[in-house]
Amino acid sequence: MSEQKSLSPWQYKPWWCQPWSIMLTSIVLIGSSWLIFKINWLTILVAIPVLTWMSFFLLIWPQLMIRSMVKNKGLE
Repeated sequence: MSEQKSLSPWQYKPWWCQPWSIMLTSIVLIGSSWLIFKINWLTILVAIPVLTWMSFFLLIWPQLMIRSMVKNKGLE
């Protein structure tokens, strides 16, 4: 009987690169820009790259890693 292992790319990342830390960092950066400057366009300017970075690492990167793990599973 073969044991089915969970394919989680997060188990290979350090604590500071986990989903909760990525979300927390994004919220702090965007929130801080608003609290410090209180300028809408500046907060939006900060939010665009931060949200892009967060989206990539929380949505796209894990799927790419899982696909890579599945593809390379036969090579182990």
